[in-house]
Amino acid sequence: MPSNMNPLGALPARFRRGRLLVVGCGDVGLRVLRQLGGRMQVLALTSNASRVPALRAAGAVPLVGDLDVPASLRRLGGLATRVLHLAPPPTGGAAVARDGRTLALAHALRRRSPPWALVYGSTTGVYGDCGGSRIDETRRVQPGTLRAQRRVDAERIVRHLGRGAGVRASILRIPGIYALDREGGTPRERLLQATPVLRAEDDVHTNHIHADDLARACVAALFHGRPQRAVNASDDTDLKMGDYMDLAADLYGLPRPPRIDRDEAQRVSGIRPCGRAWPLEQGGGRNGRSAGGRNRTLVLAPARTITDRQGRAGSIPCAKAQKAKARQRRAKLFGAGGRNRTGTPCGGGFSPLRHGAQRQPKIMAQCPGRTPPSGGPLRPSGGSRRPRPQNP
Repeated sequence: MPSNMNPLGALPARFRRGRLLVVGCGDVGLRVLRQLGGRMQVLALTSNASRVPALRAAGAVPLVGDLDVPASLRRLGGLATRVLHLAPPPTGGAAVARDGRTLALAHALRRRSPPWALVYGSTTGVYGDCGGSRIDETRRVQPGTLRAQRRVDAERIVRHLGRGAGVRASILRIPGIYALDREGGTPRERLLQATPVLRAEDDVHTNHIHADDLARACVAALFHGRPQRAVNASDDTDLKMGDYMDLAADLYGLPRPPRIDRDEAQRVSGIRPCGRAWPLEQGGGRNGRSAGGRNRTLVLAPARTITDRQGRAGSIPCAKAQKAKARQRRAKLFGAGGRNRTGTPCGGGFSPLRHGAQRQPKIMAQCPGRTPPSGGPLRPSGGSRRPRPQNP
């Protein structure tokens, strides 16, 4: 019996790469593809056949299937080792607080070997009206809209799949997404239309995240997310809706929007005065503040990093931040130059011989006919070894 059961040897690299299934591969899904950079084979599920060329050009393998038609999802079972679920819940239909799309996906994934990890993109709208208080992931969900209730139901389905099938399921609760190269990702159109905002005493807080930061969060959660854990993927900006629009107007060089009270806002079409009437998935106002981390200039600044709750450095930092922290740790332990592959100091690291220290002599056993080195006396061998008898 040969020791190598595979006579062809190791498989090529393209067969050893993990597979990622992206469900709802829109703008954020395409950014996730760019973040991965070809490290995984990406399968993109789409219900629109016209998007197949665009997905293939982005480097993904398009799969045509509809979450509203469970029979079209039978092929998904066992295809991927990791799944990123970014598809929104259904909007129309009966007033039922159930997400049939996520349920159909969970059933399809369990038909064969389930994936190792599943990340679901939820929303911070599941917290409901928080009265402007600062919240974190431990707050109880209180969805105030039918759409938010469907998001809560989707989270329940994802957690049930994780417990029942042994999948490392994690949840990202996402606020309003902004980016210059994203359709509807900036408030420029609202500023050009001079859409009024609430006055300061009636205004509500908003939560935001840059689209590139969200893509980094998705990739990090796929590989490092904790099972059954929900994370608020939000920056640490502490702005109300009116202040946010004023800041955007100043950055764009446009006039600031007019301010109106809550009663007048309810009479004006297109004004949604509070988080209950402006769905969170569309990037509108919120009555709660998700505890974020490091600050970043809104609207026009490039994406840098993402941090988690209560202002601490996030569990999902960007790759550059991780490398910088690793260099700092190596510098503290081994000096400025770190260590090379053999474990010896290299570069500008501290070396005892380079800084004038004497090499310590080797400790040798007491043996007849051997002279001790110049470093000091010899150490006894321990006495358990008997001397060799001499020939007469």
